[in-house]
Amino acid sequence: MSLNTFGHLFRVTTWGESHGPALGATVDGCPPGVPVDEAGLQHWLDRRRPGQSKHTTQRKEPDAVRILSGVFEGQTTGTPVQLMIENTDQRSRDYGEIARTFRPGHADITYHLKYGLRDYRGGGRSSARETAARVAAGGLARAALAALAPGLEIKGYMTRMGEMEIDRARFDWDAIEGNDFWMPDPQALPEWETYLQSIRKAQNSVGAEIEVVARGAPPGLGAPVYGKLDTDLAAAMMSINAVKGVEIGEGMAAAGLTGTENADEIVMGAQGPEYTTNHAGGVLGGISTGQDIVVRFAVKPTSSILTPRRSITTDGTATEVVTKGRHDPCVGIRAVPVGEAMMACVILDHLLLHRGQVGDGPQGRIG
Repeated sequence: MSLNTFGHLFRVTTWGESHGPALGATVDGCPPGVPVDEAGLQHWLDRRRPGQSKHTTQRKEPDAVRILSGVFEGQTTGTPVQLMIENTDQRSRDYGEIARTFRPGHADITYHLKYGLRDYRGGGRSSARETAARVAAGGLARAALAALAPGLEIKGYMTRMGEMEIDRARFDWDAIEGNDFWMPDPQALPEWETYLQSIRKAQNSVGAEIEVVARGAPPGLGAPVYGKLDTDLAAAMMSINAVKGVEIGEGMAAAGLTGTENADEIVMGAQGPEYTTNHAGGVLGGISTGQDIVVRFAVKPTSSILTPRRSITTDGTATEVVTKGRHDPCVGIRAVPVGEAMMACVILDHLLLHRGQVGDGPQGRIG
């Protein structure tokens, strides 16, 4: 039984480990005739690549993607697309001391209890290194979306890092790409940098909250009950390493609203229905409304820290663990491109499902 695949029609299977020779993705169900090349996919991988700033892990991986199949003369053929990324900067020796020790907060102990063995070198399959394959697949999904839904834009950004939180009154969509934190609040950047450096110097780590928005998505994506768009979005985001919570639209904050506050009123605009607010996050009854699709997820603090933590060994002996190696003091920074990739894959998958069931465009007409 393989549980390394997600998607219904646009299906992505990731493979490989953090310290193996390579990792990658096999993508099946991509429509034929989509213009794509390695340089186009590399653009998205470069946004996730480690070692690009002082705020992320200093592991130096080029994350160079290779297309091994499914593309001919610059276009997808409709057959499986095989994407491969070689690992070139593994330092497995950093993990020798934990071969028989469980790191608190990591999947070491659960992998051991389930399988009876584990790849202790960087966490193996449980490592966030696996997400490079998702970003490569997300690049392919973006290429297909550019052909099928031109005008659709997907962008992620950090809204919170530990004690730091953006001021939404200063929200600047165009500033997101211009800083290391993917922040829409550039005025807060110096304070965030100082805060994260203090966390690093204390040999600690910190969690974060990331928001991903899809603008220009057509209405009608998703299906009732078990085929909901937000169901698949939540599952996709929850599958990302270190994610411990997912929200759509208002999310948990909806519990504190009244019905009159939460209901997005509908008015008739020049181009069709318009909504006065977007508490629903662009999804009603599991089906997209045509508004911005808004997903938010929280990542826990990196568990690999230099501060000693109590644990046990495989024979049950008590011990203390200090995790050596090169790690992100805040995984939220590099989780932004991953969240974008998962959004792209899910939306393309539902766009293909929608076309397969009812054809192009919404079937209902208003006005």
